[in-house]
Amino acid sequence: MSLSIRNQLAGTVSAVTAGEAMAAVKVRLEGGQDITAAITADAVKDLGIAAGSAVTALVKATEVALATGTVENISIRNQLAGTVVDVAAGPAMAAVRVDVNGGGLTAAVTADAVEALGLAAGSSVVALIKSTEISLATA
Repeated sequence: MSLSIRNQLAGTVSAVTAGEAMAAVKVRLEGGQDITAAITADAVKDLGIAAGSAVTALVKATEVALATGTVENISIRNQLAGTVVDVAAGPAMAAVRVDVNGGGLTAAVTADAVEALGLAAGSSVVALIKSTEISLATA
């Protein structure tokens, strides 16, 4: 299956904490980073997700925010440190490609944000992704 979602990160499930309706699924990405996806308990069951399962984390580029350092006192749990690889900026929006320890993420941000944060190839950034914005796929 081909997808339009640019961000597809391979990993292995390290833990599943299921509730009545939702589950928090912790995933260790191939680069060693840990992320958490909040998905439905039904999806966990239907996909057979358990500790040790191979999964692909899917994140739309519009759901990736960038900061120039770690952000404290925020509910966003997924903060992946990385380095900007490329910035393709237009008059209103930009696609910022970030290397996060061997994996790649693309963030769609405003051109104003690129300028205000001084983003350019080589810049250190932290990619912020809400756990509710991460979908999981199995093979």
